[in-house]
Amino acid sequence: MNQTFHGVIAREVADSTPWWPEPNVPPASAPNVLVALLDDTGFAHLGCFGSAIDTPNFDRLAARGLRYSNFHTTALCSPSRACLLTGRNHHAVGMRAVSNFDTGFPNMRGRIDPAAATIAEVLQPAGWATFCVGKWHLAPMREASAAGPFSDWPVQRGFDRFYGFMQGETDHFHPELYADNHMVEQPTSAEDGYHLTEDLVDQAIDLIRNHHSLVPERPFFLYLPFGATHAPHQAPDDYLAKYRGRFDEGWDVWRERTHQRQLEMGIIPEGTDLAPRNPGVRPWNDLDDTERAFACRLQEAFAAFLEHTDAQLGRLLDALDDLDLAENTLVVGTSDNGASQEGNDTGVLDEFRHFNGTAEDMSSVGDRLDDIGTRRSFTNYPWGWAQVGNTPAKRYKQNTHGGGVRDPLIISWPTGISAEVQGQIRHQFHHITDLAPTILEVCDIEMPESVKGVEQMPIHGTSMRYSFDAESADHRTVPSPKQAQYFEMFGHRGIWADGWKAVTYHESGRPLDDDRWELYHLDSDFSECHDLAASHADKLEEMIALFWQEAEANGVLPIESYQRTGLFAGNPTFGTPRGRDRFVYFPPMHRVPMDSAPAFGARSWRLRCHVDIAPTVANGVLLATGTINNGLTVYLQDGHLVYDHNAYTTHTVIRSSNPVSAGAHVLGVDQQRVSRGPARVELLVDGEPVGDGVIPHVPVMISSIGMDIGANPTGVTDAYDAPFTFNGVIHRIEIETERALRPDDEMAAEIRTALGTQ
Repeated sequence: MNQTFHGVIAREVADSTPWWPEPNVPPASAPNVLVALLDDTGFAHLGCFGSAIDTPNFDRLAARGLRYSNFHTTALCSPSRACLLTGRNHHAVGMRAVSNFDTGFPNMRGRIDPAAATIAEVLQPAGWATFCVGKWHLAPMREASAAGPFSDWPVQRGFDRFYGFMQGETDHFHPELYADNHMVEQPTSAEDGYHLTEDLVDQAIDLIRNHHSLVPERPFFLYLPFGATHAPHQAPDDYLAKYRGRFDEGWDVWRERTHQRQLEMGIIPEGTDLAPRNPGVRPWNDLDDTERAFACRLQEAFAAFLEHTDAQLGRLLDALDDLDLAENTLVVGTSDNGASQEGNDTGVLDEFRHFNGTAEDMSSVGDRLDDIGTRRSFTNYPWGWAQVGNTPAKRYKQNTHGGGVRDPLIISWPTGISAEVQGQIRHQFHHITDLAPTILEVCDIEMPESVKGVEQMPIHGTSMRYSFDAESADHRTVPSPKQAQYFEMFGHRGIWADGWKAVTYHESGRPLDDDRWELYHLDSDFSECHDLAASHADKLEEMIALFWQEAEANGVLPIESYQRTGLFAGNPTFGTPRGRDRFVYFPPMHRVPMDSAPAFGARSWRLRCHVDIAPTVANGVLLATGTINNGLTVYLQDGHLVYDHNAYTTHTVIRSSNPVSAGAHVLGVDQQRVSRGPARVELLVDGEPVGDGVIPHVPVMISSIGMDIGANPTGVTDAYDAPFTFNGVIHRIEIETERALRPDDEMAAEIRTALGTQ
């Protein structure tokens, strides 16, 4: 027994004295905590921050709480989440970028250092029930399969329960779902009305109801990181219909209109200029009819997605009201970074065009407008609409200018924020590292010196609890307690101190010393429009020196300027799926997530499926990855072996010449591809060729949805009705991969010749 016993133990109970440790229950006054985190939602996307999108429930929180106009994040999702949950800067805890990366340096391991305990790891032993429902993206993605290891999953980082998804994004109609430490199937189908955001809130309400019914003495901490509004932008049909035509006036009109609303609300200072269009954003009137129609539908899908998410938050707030918990629940609503630039200049029907460096085919988008926002699209909007979401700032997510790092923040706590200040705006500078110390102060808990036997690094954030008081309404009288805050993302850098900000935009591959620094006095130039670098050269040098000082202190070095090719560059880890080039699967088994599946797009590959074909006609999927928008599938239909390669809904279908007979067989697919080019495919049955063809274009990155064996719930093709479960027996599937052929190889020439004859 680890705990000292303070009673008396004799030979018999009659001569002994029992003793019970004090129950681990916080005081009755201890608050519940709800952190609702949006994804890729810009500073101007909520109604209470000037948006034309209806967000009545975020507005409801703002009316009974406080809005913060000068709140900042890291410009990217995993780093901001690490800051939020630990109160430390992202480089210092090993999360300088998304958790798919491991660069070999301490600042980018794809996991949070154990020396930086999460809020959950602190509140859990103090008596709070701790729940995480939604997007995690804080474990190395190579460890997010059914095999783990699980050391960085939510339950191992302080949460009693977890329900959600591990990757940076998912399909909201066909998500990859996890419960605690295992993968689970979605409870209903998209055809039956399933949507992930509704499911997440159903689960959150269920957890709270059960907890409050059974142990009402203990408060809860609910971390609710929505997948919305990260791409893909997907929403129920009635929400899509509501916004039809809403944005037809275009992004120039709506950005001006949003700017005026912000000025009228006082959410931005009087006299704040509207930043000019970002590079690459064309005037709305310069777009042709197809481009405007496409851009409007994409923005409508985003708006529908955000309002649908707001409605689900409303259901959760109503549940807290019904349980009489709303008064003493601290609610934090914010986003992890600014609006996304990953839809490029035109917008995309499938977000993976961006990650593959492939422009949208504008000649065909007009035929697919009605797909936008549904399960048949994986959309992201164009730069012009993203800048509307970041009004009045410049640039976007990933950048360290205001458009990337300034986000909406709402804090509501009726018990601790008096009625006289509810609905007010706070203008002090703050950063996402400040939320953890704020929550701990509200809960009257100090960060322990050691957690789970690991000595803890200092908290970098500063508590915002002072801002709940009426005196803090004037930020000049009650300034921010922060001394300085650095920013760094993909080589973009920035530093804030005493109302000044120095910032630089970094072009990939350019030496850092060649970047041009800008200087802004944010206290009088909220939107970073008036560069003072030339007139205040001494101040700029002082700020640059401060950046390097903060970079040294917070583990920012070395800075990755991305002169290497590929953001996902790294060393494959032995003992994880991406550390090998041969895979053997023994079904039945759960879906294999993207980062644990073979690299079907980036490599040539050879598949052998050992099956028993039943005497009845063979039908069903052997293996599939991706969705109806982008993917590939190997299946049997009417006895024929079929390979369907779906590149952004352009299907290359190769079918065996004859049906496969009953009995034991080895079914094969060989795909030999040229780097960043086409591929030759051959189908085999028992080693004998039965079909072949050429795929004109093979995306390197296929989808955030991983690989299924024996069925295809996401439905990569309309040639069958999902899930199209295989009616035979799959004993095992073997896959071997190899690096793609270079264009000057002999087979490359052969394939180019074959393409010329198609």
